[in-house]
Amino acid sequence: MKTAISRRDVLVALAGLGAASCGYALVGHGITPDPTIKRIGVPLFKDQTGKPGLDQKVTQKVIEELLKRGRFDVVQTGEGVDARVDGEILSYRSQPVGFTDANAVAGGTASPSPTEATRYAVTLTARVKYEKLSEKEPLWQSEGFSYRDEYDVGSDPATYFDKEEQSVDRLVQNFARNLVATMLEAF
Repeated sequence: MKTAISRRDVLVALAGLGAASCGYALVGHGITPDPTIKRIGVPLFKDQTGKPGLDQKVTQKVIEELLKRGRFDVVQTGEGVDARVDGEILSYRSQPVGFTDANAVAGGTASPSPTEATRYAVTLTARVKYEKLSEKEPLWQSEGFSYRDEYDVGSDPATYFDKEEQSVDRLVQNFARNLVATMLEAF
């Protein structure tokens, strides 16, 4: 089966090569991977929020994201490792950000103030330090690494907690993905 290459495809490819040779680069500076780091420890994140299981979910997702990088072994301990990720979950916040209109709910007879939350924002913030154990200064750290997600409640109040749990899972996944990328790439 032959594939035809259009003139447009050739021009796009040439433009890409031209841009690459013109000195365009990503802004920021990445950390060159340290070849001596073979094993990273990720002890259970401390949790200041009191939200059941949040520490375990965050720790597990950070481990999974590090494993996806494929450059090191990752364990859930801080001993017998070359580097360690220490984290403390500082806050988990769920707050309404979208509301129904009382006027619309009551058929136009009530005041136009919001009455029911229809959309929530959840935010997770943590203090994180990534350090090579043989060095005094951490490789990367943040006093308030944060990620936010939103979800719709829907019209059935019985599904509120299901929607919140789904949102927490999505939030934790994205939090871990962004944390590991930021830690290892230092952008």
